[in-house]
Amino acid sequence: MVNHSNLYGNITETWNNPKKSEILIFQRQRMIDWRRGNSVERVEYPTRLDRARALGYKAKTGYVVVRSRVRRGGSNRPKIMGGRRPRRMAYSKLTRKKSIQWIAEERAADKYPNTEVLNSYYVGEDGFYKYYEIILVDKSNPQIFSNKEISWIVEPQNKGRVYRGLTSAGYKGRGLRTGRKNSSKSRPSIRANGRLRR
Repeated sequence: MVNHSNLYGNITETWNNPKKSEILIFQRQRMIDWRRGNSVERVEYPTRLDRARALGYKAKTGYVVVRSRVRRGGSNRPKIMGGRRPRRMAYSKLTRKKSIQWIAEERAADKYPNTEVLNSYYVGEDGFYKYYEIILVDKSNPQIFSNKEISWIVEPQNKGRVYRGLTSAGYKGRGLRTGRKNSSKSRPSIRANGRLRR
């Protein structure tokens, strides 16, 4: 009998403390292979089985795992043209309001429009890109309909949840992870908060 808790614990410890040179060499080669592939690519098995299982993945039909590649670093605005000094115009070193992980989830949802994003997790980075694996759920699959644990994602209020910031990365980007008291100005949303009568 296999003790799954010890197995997942060993996987987590290996990812958190990659001290062995063999693991680092393997990870470096993996980044080279991933960079040569497509920016959004379906994978047969999760790279981090412990994180995938913790975030709701099941090895059943209806669940899809996709690896998404997103650029690292900040963003730039188009360079200012004309006779103005660009020093104060802030067209470089910009930080987006949307996290890179959230962008990766949206790109996976664009590639597979018949699915909904359940969650995502980090799997690696190199000098140019960050890589995330996104867990997608096929809404039209009969096994998803009949399973009480995941059938909630088929309901109409969860349609396009990644685009409305309802995933875990979306909640964090909207400032809703700090508790009700500290995030009162972020609820129900930053845009709607100013319209509420107090």
